[in-house]
Amino acid sequence: MVEVIPAILEKEFPQVVEKMRLVEGLVEWVQIDIADGTLVPNTTFTDLSGFKTQKSHLKREIHLMVKDPIPFIPKAIDAGFTRLFAHVEAEHTVEFVVKCQEADAQVGLAIDGPTMLAKIEPYLDNIDVVLVMAIEAGFSGRPFRPDTVEKIAKIREEFFDLPIAVDGAMNDVNAGKVIAAGATRICSNSYIFNVPNQKERIEVLKRLQPPEEISR
Repeated sequence: MVEVIPAILEKEFPQVVEKMRLVEGLVEWVQIDIADGTLVPNTTFTDLSGFKTQKSHLKREIHLMVKDPIPFIPKAIDAGFTRLFAHVEAEHTVEFVVKCQEADAQVGLAIDGPTMLAKIEPYLDNIDVVLVMAIEAGFSGRPFRPDTVEKIAKIREEFFDLPIAVDGAMNDVNAGKVIAAGATRICSNSYIFNVPNQKERIEVLKRLQPPEEISR
């Protein structure tokens, strides 16, 4: 079954807390997006200390849209994040993977929409999950890139058991396309949060199953 993970990209920490509250009890994981203006032209809050006292049953993964992800690793671990993503377009990729593994955290790498698949392929054998951006990273609401479907299909063909998460423009139509290509996790922001009823939207995404599961 496809897993739905609400993605939260906000300027201020209280807004993050509010969105987490909206999906509490509806999903197992949430993704927290962090940007510091060095890798993408956007900035969010970067102080993770508030998560230490934030009571929630939600598991948290962090999506680091930063040029140097290394300083964020101990901060994220200390703040209770158990799955960490850095971008393959960033620096210190090998060190990031090793340090996350040493910290017993799940490690993932993200690939931006315009980046060719060859950039990340050498790392796919050594990570727990790949995050494919279906847009150009940095802001919510950017248009879906049709070439995302082919990128996912190639990863699924070469790395059959690797979980594939997809983020960006993940509404019901686009999510259906990437799931058909082999995606196993859908990270969605606007489609889930820009409506009054988060549960309804999450259930719509959860019902989008791969063709082989529908036929069973």
